[in-house]
Amino acid sequence: MPLVQQSHFVYDQSVVAHGNSSVSVSQIGAAIGEPARSRMLYCLLDGRARTGTELAVVADVTPSTASVHLQRLVATHLVKVLAQGKHRYYSLQGEDVAAALEALIVLAGGSRVPFTPSTPSRLRLARTCYDHIAGTLGVHLHDRFTLLGWLKGPADDGGCDLTPAGAQALKDLGVPLEDVRTSRRRFAYACLDWSERRPHLAGALGAALLEHLLRKKWVQRDLDSRALSVTALGRRELHSRFGLHI
Repeated sequence: MPLVQQSHFVYDQSVVAHGNSSVSVSQIGAAIGEPARSRMLYCLLDGRARTGTELAVVADVTPSTASVHLQRLVATHLVKVLAQGKHRYYSLQGEDVAAALEALIVLAGGSRVPFTPSTPSRLRLARTCYDHIAGTLGVHLHDRFTLLGWLKGPADDGGCDLTPAGAQALKDLGVPLEDVRTSRRRFAYACLDWSERRPHLAGALGAALLEHLLRKKWVQRDLDSRALSVTALGRRELHSRFGLHI
């Protein structure tokens, strides 16, 4: 069984962070491939920033070793750092890096045997993928928006857009589409979900949708993982508005 046709996983959009030609594919691959750095990157995949000390614990290395690893990740534009007072906070460079990491999880799963999800149930139901919704909930929302005729695409590069009906529906829901449209980042695209092996909605629109669901308290962030909990209110609203049974 083939993995999935990854029409969205395009070299200059998902592998080379921000299209920086000074960093080669081999340099990026070597940076990701070291186990301690890999653990750091996947810890940051929830979109949150963490200190070097926290990432040292995640990577199971000393703080001094973690500092060297983080310098490598910053140099290859996979991670960015924000200095705030005495602390330095590290986070993924952007959604392109998150999409590449998510796709690598899929590739690491292999393709010789039929796919059977082994993801912990809480993470499989709903989680963050950088700043948008992944897991069963994210995939179902993408599928439902497509079925309702709200979403068109994906194009050859994985890009999506809203139909007039979709734009009106999300405006009625309270999603600030005007702000999303003027964002400098990519509007919307299909991101391959590593637990479901089908696309969920990413980009500025996916981020705005997650923020809206958090603000409405339909979902809640887990304190120490990427997991999202769907509240009782969220289950009712997702069913009444989108016809989803979560």
